[in-house]
Amino acid sequence: MQSHSSPQPHSASPEAFPAAESVLDAGEEVSETSRTPSPSPAPASPQVEHVTPLEDDEERLDTYHNDEQLRYRTIDGILGGEQEVPPPAQRLFAELHLTHSGEPISYAEAKDDPAWQAAMKEELRAVERNGTWELVSPRAGHRPISLKWVYKLKKDEKGDVIKHKARLVARGFVQQEGVDYEDVFAPVARIESVRLLLALAAQEGWTVHHMDVKSAFLNGELKEEVYVQQPPGFAIPGEESKVYRLHKALYGLKQAPRAWNAKLDSTLKEMGFKQSKHEAAIYRKGSEGSVLLVGVYVDDLIITGAVKDEVKAFKERMKSTFEMSDLGLLSFYLGIEVQQGKNGTTMRQTHYAKKILELGSMSDCNPAATPMEERLKLSKHSTAKEVDPTQYRRLVGSLRYLVHTRPDLAFSVGYVSRFLEKPTTEHQQAVKRVLRYLAGTLDYGLQFKRAPNSARFVGYCDSDLAGDIDSSKSTTGCLFFFGNSLVSWQSIKQRVVALSSCEAEYVAMTSAATQALWLSRLLADLLGRKVETVELRVDNKSAIALAKNPVFHDRSKHIRVKQHFIRDCIEEGSIRTEYIPTADQLADILTKALGKAKLEDMRSRIGIKQIKKG
Repeated sequence: MQSHSSPQPHSASPEAFPAAESVLDAGEEVSETSRTPSPSPAPASPQVEHVTPLEDDEERLDTYHNDEQLRYRTIDGILGGEQEVPPPAQRLFAELHLTHSGEPISYAEAKDDPAWQAAMKEELRAVERNGTWELVSPRAGHRPISLKWVYKLKKDEKGDVIKHKARLVARGFVQQEGVDYEDVFAPVARIESVRLLLALAAQEGWTVHHMDVKSAFLNGELKEEVYVQQPPGFAIPGEESKVYRLHKALYGLKQAPRAWNAKLDSTLKEMGFKQSKHEAAIYRKGSEGSVLLVGVYVDDLIITGAVKDEVKAFKERMKSTFEMSDLGLLSFYLGIEVQQGKNGTTMRQTHYAKKILELGSMSDCNPAATPMEERLKLSKHSTAKEVDPTQYRRLVGSLRYLVHTRPDLAFSVGYVSRFLEKPTTEHQQAVKRVLRYLAGTLDYGLQFKRAPNSARFVGYCDSDLAGDIDSSKSTTGCLFFFGNSLVSWQSIKQRVVALSSCEAEYVAMTSAATQALWLSRLLADLLGRKVETVELRVDNKSAIALAKNPVFHDRSKHIRVKQHFIRDCIEEGSIRTEYIPTADQLADILTKALGKAKLEDMRSRIGIKQIKKG
């Protein structure tokens, strides 16, 4: 190779670009004659899959380009084929977020494994059966999107591998809004809605079923004209230059979630279902005596109803419409372990909690009786030694998902979440205390008992006063029972500074009122009945009086107008306030760190029990 004193951007040697198949415009390959010959070629390097060119590349050509076609390289092509093995903590974090070790990261790694080969062929058969695409010649002015394989090990609640799943994914990041797609949003069920469905089913003695749509996004019908390249490793011999035109969506396309949701929505409405006005991902069919409910989370459906034959008929009809997996009674959903029995339903995240302890290297720690020390005060301006913020955020983020079934952790996890920007050893110790408490309560979770005809909401609302030493803001805590089942809770720092305990409780009541109205309207929507009044229990008589008194006096004239929303709710009858003694205020567990005896008492009263695997 010739030596030059200045760089020559327009010449490309084998060392500069490893031998690889380049995807350019209409699938043409770079001619070998366009490369500078070398008397001593570099050793053969692994093939590199090139990224699809962007639309506006012509605007970014450098002055030495001389009309040579641009070539694109992936990170693997730049850094080399060998990937460093991630540290144990990083691998555990990946597993917590639904990725697992043993999953190939490229087609080159998976092509020699029979299990992954079978999974890829099954995915392509699903694509063909669904009429997702047709092979066509490249069309001028349309640049095809490249595809890649994504590999996933499906595991059960015990962590055992039950399926090898290969997904064909389009590199949708090259799509341009307004040109290749319009809307992308697709609703999914809120976790409170899922808990409400389970609590309603448990109280009425209904069974909850679980179904999964195979290759759900392949059913979404596209309105736009989209072309993709042939899948890696599965190009049709003699037709390598051709591309696929999509009639239906592929995973990875920006509009794929929206297209699938629109298809499912129209299908359910054709079957006679009505979409809830207050939860777009829940559908109802029938009246209270023969109601059939369906909750949607992307391609997972949870189904329950008063009549077993109606549930069975719906499942059969869905199987005839889409390619479905009938998973039977709901047992594992979004990382949550569910047990259904004659006396009710339980929810827990034991397996997930164990992974969090491993992530924090606390699997063999000594358990603590409480998640946080009483009267502990931490500051953002701590002068203690700083710790790794990434690891701190990993732990806190993982704990936040655990709160979906553990309201006893809501305050402590919310408190340590305030220090994500610059955590120190003081904040880290607080997180470790939460983990130590978790280690002693791994098998704890929520219990929904059977109690027919008790379907009404009761809320508890509480607040501390200026508990945050940095901002002097208070913490709101509210929880709502559906019958005797806890379905919703919240522990959050208030957005305004309260000047008295009365004002802090008043602000908390307004926050609780918004959640109460949504829950009561959602329940009425699900059962097809009128909206009922929600009882809100407060332990501050002054706050109750302030909410009922429409006169703006010296104690309330400075309160922001939006905080007086609770007054309108009380006047129209949608909320009814009731005073309770502080000893009976169950929301107290969401506003401060409690001692061992008080915590165990509150934990039991709100429905958190030790759940043994049935």
